[in-house]
Amino acid sequence: MNAARARPEDAGELTAIAHAAKGHWGYPEGWLRRWEGLLTITPEYIRANPTHVAVSEGRIVGFCSVLISGREAYLDHLWVSPLEMDKGVGRFLFGLAEGIARTAGAGRIRVESDPHAEEFYIHMGAVRYGRTPASMDGSERYLPLLEKSLLGGHAARVPAGAEHSGVGR
Repeated sequence: MNAARARPEDAGELTAIAHAAKGHWGYPEGWLRRWEGLLTITPEYIRANPTHVAVSEGRIVGFCSVLISGREAYLDHLWVSPLEMDKGVGRFLFGLAEGIARTAGAGRIRVESDPHAEEFYIHMGAVRYGRTPASMDGSERYLPLLEKSLLGGHAARVPAGAEHSGVGR
């Protein structure tokens, strides 16, 4: 698996991955429609935010986007194609996101997680520091708020070429 900087022309493919990954959890169609804006990756978003893809056998199999604000990083997106789940793609992308955040000088990375992904982030070393309400159609639900310290330990490295558009594809 390789990493590459996402290109604006990848926006449609990244959007399809985000929609498929969210749909994988069995959410009602009405909820998925309401989340469409959150799951849509535009060329402008890719130009404005560090967005990276995981490439396997010439195909994009997942992507992540990290927003940096001072010494904090925020994992804005991490999506894996459902056909590639449980194959290490998420772990690869989270490691990439950590490397990007460390390189930018962030001391921690924060995630507002889907409830179904909370266990994954905890497995990756994040801890829950809170939750935010996210009720849908009268169903009380919450999104876990997680963070991982990037201080100490071994620094994850940004794979060579990940900063250049199209490398590895």
